[in-house]
Amino acid sequence: MRFPSSHKFLAIYSGVLTVAFAASMLMGATQTAARRAKFEEIEVQRINVVEPDGTIRLVIADTARAPGVIVKGKDLPHPGGRRMAGMTFFNDEGIENGGLTFDGAKDKDGRVNSHGHLSFDNYDQDQVMVIEGNQDGDKKSAFIGILDRPEWSVTEAIELMDKNKDLPADQRQAIMEKFIREKGGAGLQRAQLGRLPDRSVALKLRDPEGHVRILINVAADGSPSLQFLDAEGKVTSQLPAPAAAKKG
Repeated sequence: MRFPSSHKFLAIYSGVLTVAFAASMLMGATQTAARRAKFEEIEVQRINVVEPDGTIRLVIADTARAPGVIVKGKDLPHPGGRRMAGMTFFNDEGIENGGLTFDGAKDKDGRVNSHGHLSFDNYDQDQVMVIEGNQDGDKKSAFIGILDRPEWSVTEAIELMDKNKDLPADQRQAIMEKFIREKGGAGLQRAQLGRLPDRSVALKLRDPEGHVRILINVAADGSPSLQFLDAEGKVTSQLPAPAAAKKG
């Protein structure tokens, strides 16, 4: 076997290195471009943001492609029939932990319906803080709510609903009510500040059992009041004092 001369060998070797270097640079540039694509405009129905291992972290979707409840990577129907555009957030384990949704329209009769919702969830449970604005015809409301949630996993409830999805509605409801009752309840509202459909505004503070104990209210006519209540809902003191008490 004859070997090329040293000059020929160096020329060939140099050429191979040049080609290899150019190829690697081109591949690197292609990979970088693939990782950092830029668009002036993009039109999609749904975007899934995931970690390198595939764990879902964020879903941005229109109404038609809105997610249900994602449990262990499986997208199950939402118990409330969630069908509105928005963003759904997930924690490090791919469990839903908050969302931002909006919808609204005017029907054929001219009746307006509008809804906006931002919520923050406990770990593997439902929302513990919510900011919401609603309009149903001429009835408008907006509020901030704070809730207590139990320690049991909401994933259990979702899987139970999926398991019994083919049963009649009344049977499904009875099964869920029994599940929640045996678990000690689904949670209670503790505080709410908002504007009510009757145009009044109020702050309601509740005890751990869900009873309103302090109510601060400004009625639609502008009259203010502060009430303290017992666990049965009876007013124990009030400012300003009731008119009847003043007369006495």
